[in-house]
Amino acid sequence: MTKKISPKLTLLALAINAFAIGSTEFISVGLMPMIVKQFHVTLAQAGLTVSLYALGVTVGAPLLTIFTGKWNRRKLMMSIMVLFIIGNLLTAFAPTFGLLLTGRVLAALAHGIFMAVSTVIAANVVHPSKRASAIAMMFMGLTVATVVGVPLGTFIGQQTRWNGSFLFIAAIGIVGLIFSSILVPKDLTIPGKVDLRGLKRIFSNKSIILSFLITALGYGSTFTAYTYISPILEHEFGFSPNMIVFILLGYGVMVAIGNTLGGRWANQRVLAALTKMFAALAVALAVLAVAIISGNAWFGLIAVLLLGFFAFMNVPGLQLYVVQLAEEEVPNDISLTSSFNISAFNIGITVGSLIGAQVTQYIGINYTPLAGIVLALLAMIFTAGTLKKMK
Repeated sequence: MTKKISPKLTLLALAINAFAIGSTEFISVGLMPMIVKQFHVTLAQAGLTVSLYALGVTVGAPLLTIFTGKWNRRKLMMSIMVLFIIGNLLTAFAPTFGLLLTGRVLAALAHGIFMAVSTVIAANVVHPSKRASAIAMMFMGLTVATVVGVPLGTFIGQQTRWNGSFLFIAAIGIVGLIFSSILVPKDLTIPGKVDLRGLKRIFSNKSIILSFLITALGYGSTFTAYTYISPILEHEFGFSPNMIVFILLGYGVMVAIGNTLGGRWANQRVLAALTKMFAALAVALAVLAVAIISGNAWFGLIAVLLLGFFAFMNVPGLQLYVVQLAEEEVPNDISLTSSFNISAFNIGITVGSLIGAQVTQYIGINYTPLAGIVLALLAMIFTAGTLKKMK
């Protein structure tokens, strides 16, 4: 007789994996100056470590979800973590910038399918009445990664070499792999082959397509500036590399607070809440732009923390709105719709960071927040328009 695995232990394994994956997503933000120096690339080129990663998640979430529908869930989770570890080790030992980017893309593919699969596993191992809490516990790993993982990884890179950060993340991935092999049940329901007709149903629905656009614009608006936050803090405000670690830690704390409050505020009248959040995010980016012009370090610190508070506040609402919309419009394709919204988040990161790269290269890093304001206002306008139609 097979001993039943406690759902809490399964969720712990998923949270460890989420911590590793959440840490690696934005780790290169803190390491950007070191990567520029090591590989003799421009700041705009170094920004590809963020934008290409996001592109890998964009492709990985729906595509690998479709191809692995018949895989055993425990074996799939272990395969995901093996791919993640290989990607980070390749990044750590890359002799060229091109191989570094290849490693980032491999890790990103693992990230994409992890987000799609882990949510379903978390929901399946608990009683239906506790599914939301189970998913929240799994995602706590991502929140802790933002608060602790990225600053800690940056600190390790500063004290050793930049690639020490990726070795640290790969080590966490190995721990996650071991825990997954022991604590993820082997008899979980296998979804089976994905109905590809769902693609037509999803992408022929104007409301769903608009929701993806809102997700990409609203979430991506932050990344025009956040991708380059380390050089901004160092060169525009004069903070030391060691101080930047603590500022990133503070930024992560503000993200966690904003994300939690955003989830609560979006529970009721989600579109109205999102409209206000996008407006507030545009204001926060404007404050950062003014702070950069002033060059005042204290003003800059406050502006960065304010940006952290509003940056990811919209995430719970954006995901909730898409799921609610899918339940109404395409009830047979909720999981696939959700995976495409994960792609939309990362399209936003890709577009935001690429726009930031172009602004940095041709106009100047000081103007990156202004580009973000445009994206945030577009998201606000589309959301407000959708809300008006529903009334």
